Amino acid sequence: MQSARLPSSSTCCADENPATIFSLDEVRVRYGDTTALERVTLRIEPGEAVAFVGPSGAGKTTLLRLLNGSVRPALGTVKVSGRALASMGPDEFRRVRASIGVVHQDLRLIPNLRVLQNVIAGRLGTMSLGSSMRALLFPPKYLVHEVHEVLERVGIAEKLYERTDRLSGGQRQRVAIARALFQRPVALFADEPVSSVDPARARAVLQLLTSVSRERGMTLCVSLHNLELAREFFFRLVGLRHGRVVFDSPTSDLGNADFDALYRLDPLEVLENGG
Repeated sequence: MQSARLPSSSTCCADENPATIFSLDEVRVRYGDTTALERVTLRIEPGEAVAFVGPSGAGKTTLLRLLNGSVRPALGTVKVSGRALASMGPDEFRRVRASIGVVHQDLRLIPNLRVLQNVIAGRLGTMSLGSSMRALLFPPKYLVHEVHEVLERVGIAEKLYERTDRLSGGQRQRVAIARALFQRPVALFADEPVSSVDPARARAVLQLLTSVSRERGMTLCVSLHNLELAREFFFRLVGLRHGRVVFDSPTSDLGNADFDALYRLDPLEVLENGG
């Protein structure tokens, strides 16, 4: 299956692979006096599955937010399908954002709505206000059928009309994944998707994300604190530490020394954690 590309109105620069879906060049992101990312350069190709790994505060979440346009860099360039986000007009920027499905760490579901409505919400960014209200309040049969198919793929089709706040944590997580898939994205981002589930459920979630991305030819970017799961499910790992890329390699090329260096505490960090 040929991988889809995000909407773009121009071609890539001559020194880039024309197929590159996400590219960062010497990017810096700051929050006040804190530097979250420093001189990050990265290329991600269509259909790749990439895990961002590193200790807490390394910049993994910021990197995901940078790639989907939620954060703007203080320096450097972010491109999507060869088009700089900073040069896009509002309509083009919205189209790009709508083409990237995001599973947030806190899921961002509406607890008192049914699963059906939460999943439909994934496509509201492509609808007018009137159409979105009608879809939520009086969803047509074709839309209900489509939601049911997505829920069937993530293993909870029977929860279609269940209130979301009555589901288990694992089931709510699958609703969030279904909502992102319902956008019909060409790229899927997941921020620490297994941080609040047990090991068995964590493997099931990552198996679901990686298998769906392969089936649909989607680019998949996931931030993970769990190194063992990252090594098990992803062929490419990007290691972040103090906002910098420490390594960007095939998983098979990385050894224990690389991971030990990534997670090793500095003397100051030991003191701050009471060591």
